Amino acid sequence: MDYLKKIYWLSRFSFFIIYFWFGILKIFQISPAEELVKHLFELTISELVNFELFCFVFGLFECFIGILWLIPKVTKQIFYIYLFHFLLTLLPLLLLLSDSWNSFFIPTLVGQYIIKNLALLSLALYIYFTSSLYERD
Repeated sequence: MDYLKKIYWLSRFSFFIIYFWFGILKIFQISPAEELVKHLFELTISELVNFELFCFVFGLFECFIGILWLIPKVTKQIFYIYLFHFLLTLLPLLLLLSDSWNSFFIPTLVGQYIIKNLALLSLALYIYFTSSLYERD
């Protein structure tokens, strides 16, 4: 059972690495996803805030998500924050068809990048539903 607890903590740390790293790249405006984020931004909320500020705050938000995955006491809250972010990441599949799809059911590299988030969803569900087992110790 000890190895399962190690996998559980590795899962949490993996989320931290992914979210903090990708967030930092957005903060410093060097993210490879910046063009995709900008396309979605222009289609949705460009009238409300400028892009540089949005990208900076969005990067901070992702760093915040990463840090929260390391704090077991907020597992339920971070899971729901993660779900909100997860749903946002799916928007390009629906709104930015030329960025996400080559043709019907053939994703672009960007589309594949987004679809792989289903693996992160399963990891988040694993953490959420097993946290009570591993946080008792």
